[in-house]
Amino acid sequence: MAGTPREFSVGTAVVVRSTTSGKTPVPGKIVQDFGSAQQAVGDNLGRDWAPVRRWAVELDDGRLVFVDDDALELRQAK
Repeated sequence: MAGTPREFSVGTAVVVRSTTSGKTPVPGKIVQDFGSAQQAVGDNLGRDWAPVRRWAVELDDGRLVFVDDDALELRQAK
């Protein structure tokens, strides 16, 4: 997907490629956008744990994960 613009929004079907979801890429759907909260706090949280992530993604197996753009790919239609 190099060179392809990423257009993520609530409801977008995605594949999560992150250690948050394990070693295997996992399909899911974006259920919440925390972009405004992420911009409001920036890196100034006063701590180095539990950073604000942009997207809440409900994985197809029922788990909920929080990730940034770099952990997502658009899911290809079957």
